[in-house]
Amino acid sequence: MQYADTPNFDKLARLGRNGLLKTIPDGFHPGSEVANSSILGYDQHVVYEGRGPLEAASIGVELEDGDLAMRCNLVCVEGDILKNHSCGRLETEEGDVLIKYLQKHLGNDRIHFYTGVQYRHLLVLKGGDKRLKCTPPHDIPGKPFRPYMLQAECREAEETAALLTDLIYKSQELLLDHPLNKQRIANGQDPANSIWPWGGGYRPKMTPLTVTYPQIKKGAVISAVDLIRGIGHYAGLQFIEVEGATGLYDTNYEGKAQAALDALRTVDFVYLHVEASDEAGHDGNESLKLQTITDFDHRLVGPILAELEKWNEPVSVALLPDHPTPCELRTHTNEPVPFCIYYPGIEADSVQSLDEESAKAGSYGLLEGNQFINEFMKI
Repeated sequence: MQYADTPNFDKLARLGRNGLLKTIPDGFHPGSEVANSSILGYDQHVVYEGRGPLEAASIGVELEDGDLAMRCNLVCVEGDILKNHSCGRLETEEGDVLIKYLQKHLGNDRIHFYTGVQYRHLLVLKGGDKRLKCTPPHDIPGKPFRPYMLQAECREAEETAALLTDLIYKSQELLLDHPLNKQRIANGQDPANSIWPWGGGYRPKMTPLTVTYPQIKKGAVISAVDLIRGIGHYAGLQFIEVEGATGLYDTNYEGKAQAALDALRTVDFVYLHVEASDEAGHDGNESLKLQTITDFDHRLVGPILAELEKWNEPVSVALLPDHPTPCELRTHTNEPVPFCIYYPGIEADSVQSLDEESAKAGSYGLLEGNQFINEFMKI
């Protein structure tokens, strides 16, 4: 963020107050489900159930008691190596074909595959035990995958781990010769030739934001990512779909900005999420990551701020990443993230730009838990 061209980020920083936020509590993996629900003030020791149940909520799958919901990536493996967590650029329509194929051949009364978005899908196992050690596939690009496969954390979970491991190997056999994958290989693309279940849990117990914060009578969430939609669902936020929102560098920034502005005319709170920079970090692509940050600033934050300046009703704005995804590591880390809060009339601090270093001098200092959202809701 120091290096990218971000005049609108910096404008917010100059006009507002800044600080650092610890979005990953001690003892938790730096996943997006932890970071984003922490930003919204949820205590992970109370609500954390993994990524799967949030994906389920996003795509309208109602979980019953004992249903183990798992995020189910379609990944690319080459021999013993997990080449990447996303099969390169996999379109949702392609993923749908493969997930339905897996459901036909592997699904039954206990096992059900559901189509999500792009490479991100859902696996629901009735009567599954969530006490599993699951490595997110984006943590191990270029590494042998077998040492990171599902492991039971207790004796009672061994049957679940064995069943899921068997599903992984069977998926590799089924997907190897699928016509869609043959065509992808012919086109010079990575095949989606394995599933990778992870992030499993049961239906979470999350109190809607409208209950916790009376300031929010109605709220909305905007994101191309199922996980964020799922958090919004349990948080009591209306989901707003934006045409052309992809979760990648080519996402519809302008459409998301307009959707947020339109929503603010009728709701009290909008959670607007952009995934592009995270994906560029997972790819280890520095130039693309810089482009996504610049695009976020120029094409989304800039238009929103310009329009809000014309409004008679004051609007509060907070801007922050959910977690770092360094290109060097190609995975999430748990360092605190910089944030800025601005509203008309706020007493600005001395910070002049929004970035990882400048925020250390911000007047909010280092916040954690629900301190950030509580400060925002004081306004």
